[in-house]
Amino acid sequence: MNVIARSALAEGLPSLTKPLSSLFIAGSLFITLSCGEKKDTFQQKGGGGPTIVDVIVAKSEKVSDKVEVNGTIVANEFAELRPEVSGLLTFLDVPEGKTVQKGTVIARINNADLLAQLNRSKIQLDLAETTEKRLKQLIAVNGINQADYDLAFNNVNTLKADMAYTQALIDKTIIKAPFTGVVGLRKVSEGSYVTPQNIIATMQQLSNLRIDFTVPESYQQYVNKGGTVEVMLDQASGKYETAHILAIEPQVNQTTRNLTVRAVLSSGNTSPGSFAKVYITASNNKNSILIPSNSIIPEARSKKVVTVKGGKAVFTQVETGDRREDVVEVTKGLSVGDTVVVSGVLFARPDAPVKVRSVRNLNVASK
Repeated sequence: MNVIARSALAEGLPSLTKPLSSLFIAGSLFITLSCGEKKDTFQQKGGGGPTIVDVIVAKSEKVSDKVEVNGTIVANEFAELRPEVSGLLTFLDVPEGKTVQKGTVIARINNADLLAQLNRSKIQLDLAETTEKRLKQLIAVNGINQADYDLAFNNVNTLKADMAYTQALIDKTIIKAPFTGVVGLRKVSEGSYVTPQNIIATMQQLSNLRIDFTVPESYQQYVNKGGTVEVMLDQASGKYETAHILAIEPQVNQTTRNLTVRAVLSSGNTSPGSFAKVYITASNNKNSILIPSNSIIPEARSKKVVTVKGGKAVFTQVETGDRREDVVEVTKGLSVGDTVVVSGVLFARPDAPVKVRSVRNLNVASK
């Protein structure tokens, strides 16, 4: 059986080899034909008609270079009302959301022990002053020693100092409004035991609101004390407000390399903590070439645009500057009069023929 099996296997081997060889030849032919078909198709696309494009003619326009940064609205005055000493709240008057005048009593902490101590010191002081006056009359006639009078006089001054110290402790138990402003929400209730870590309420002065913002150190020359910036408080309205620069942080942040600036709003209705956009004018009426943002082809280390020269597409490397919502400034690579492709950029190929369908205006092409 083993001999027959080997014979049968030997006889069947050519029959298996032939189909495999045929399959290998057929597969090779299919791959060859497939590669040839792709190559021909690519050549057919490349060798077809010209690409239809829309263009603009580069012009030199006078523009204002503005730097856009983020800002935060802050109150003119802000304070957290905290007790200086620990104790039980015996009085609390927090008119939430209302304006209170400077010096208004907001809260009181139990100070009965301090008041009692102050009264005791007053009684002792009366006795000490009476004794000092009597001894002063005696020393005038040499009735007592000078040391006895000095001791009585020192006792009077000591009691006065003790009373001043006790009065200072009593003043710490009374929380008053530090300035005229709007009181925020009440954080504690009357009868609570509070410590200096507890916030009773907050106060803010909403007149002459300020805005804090940061600018890169490279734009430091464009922000000066007394200068002005434009502020957009509401993005929906698109209305700009004017703010005057009040102060500039003298030191640049070493982590972000930004400079902190504070300005005072001339007008506008907003709340502290709100977000705002700040626009700084870096230069006025400079000549620049502007093109639509969608005509820029970003690459790994450069940017390019497609221009039309001699009826063919030419890929030109450019450098950009200020960028806005729909347009971008070209600082290098384009000249006035160059024809820049703004529609059909993705279909253009280097040195391939193009056909200009229309010459658009910058304002229309950028939308």
